[in-house]
Amino acid sequence: MTTALTNLLDLDPAQLVAYCGELGEKPFRAKQLQRWIHQYGVADFSQMTDLAKSLREKLMTRAEVRAPAIISDHTSTDGTRKWLVDVGQGNAVETVFIPEENRGTLCISTQAGCAVNCRFCSTGKQGFNRNLSVSEIIGQLWMAEFELRKTKGIEGGPKGERQITNVVMMGMGEPLLNFEPTVTSLRLMLDDNAYGLSRRRVTLSTSGVVPMIDKLSQECPVALAVSLHASNDPLRDALIPLNKKHPLRELMAACKRYLEFAPRDFVTFEYCMLDGVNDSDANARELVDLVLNGDTAIPCKFNLIPFNPFPESGLKRSNNPRIKAFAQVLMDAGIVTTIRKTRGDDIDAACGQLAGEVKDRTRVQERMQKMTEYQDKFGKNFGRIVEISG
Repeated sequence: MTTALTNLLDLDPAQLVAYCGELGEKPFRAKQLQRWIHQYGVADFSQMTDLAKSLREKLMTRAEVRAPAIISDHTSTDGTRKWLVDVGQGNAVETVFIPEENRGTLCISTQAGCAVNCRFCSTGKQGFNRNLSVSEIIGQLWMAEFELRKTKGIEGGPKGERQITNVVMMGMGEPLLNFEPTVTSLRLMLDDNAYGLSRRRVTLSTSGVVPMIDKLSQECPVALAVSLHASNDPLRDALIPLNKKHPLRELMAACKRYLEFAPRDFVTFEYCMLDGVNDSDANARELVDLVLNGDTAIPCKFNLIPFNPFPESGLKRSNNPRIKAFAQVLMDAGIVTTIRKTRGDDIDAACGQLAGEVKDRTRVQERMQKMTEYQDKFGKNFGRIVEISG
């Protein structure tokens, strides 16, 4: 019977020390191993030349360094690069690198599919299959960093110029619904013997899983982004079903508690601009009231995201003048507001477009087909959001 190999990409710094202890090795060996894996990108134990030969031989029979395999690799005209990676059992997720003048940001997935099913997100329309393991999450960073270096002819190791300076957990999945593997991956990103990223340069985006926001603040606080997308509870209930469980007042209170431990003194609210749904001046004024007044007031900035349309959503992107007018209401109230530049549209790598390939255990696609049938029968507005005034 063959013994399963331990994938060392699954182990955070403390776990790697414990693993080396099981092999009869001293703790400093874990640091050496970690540097070889995460700083040099070496997966072949025989090349880890400062490890004792006896340790290398043990590792060759008991361990491996295995990231998800690359299925496809595309680069956009604007330099955005998207990989589709295989996470097994018919599932694949997407990882996106966004190069900018003074930084390189990697967008990482944490689940195969997503169970939150936000109405404006094509990722959620694929349904949900399973959580990713640590090696599948951190493996995206490991793969991308060293693929980028290889493309540019940059050597591995701390002396080679780091390509990824920022990480955003904004890819496929809700990170806080895959908590332990996500936090283990965060610890590796922050560790000086691995990627050495600052907490300020690692951002976790959540749709608002309130209990896990509190847990993250205690275990590994990084910069926090919240997918808000609505200015009141009825509208958010329709766009983000999770809001029915954790409404806005509860979410704002959790964000305030988080800021006591966060590396930044504000929360970023992401807001997808949907034509005729959430983009009126009245919606903007509601947001101002939400974040500046009363017990929901919180230090924040807004990132307005032009919607990337896909057929199943039945939604349209707000036009540019409307987005600018909406932003002006927020800015006039003194709220820092940015409009996200769309990147990677030509390779479907823009925000909300990451779809991958998911074996859907939640039957979302089947339910959406039923919705289409009902709309054919009862009219195109069946199931659509209708805003009622008065």
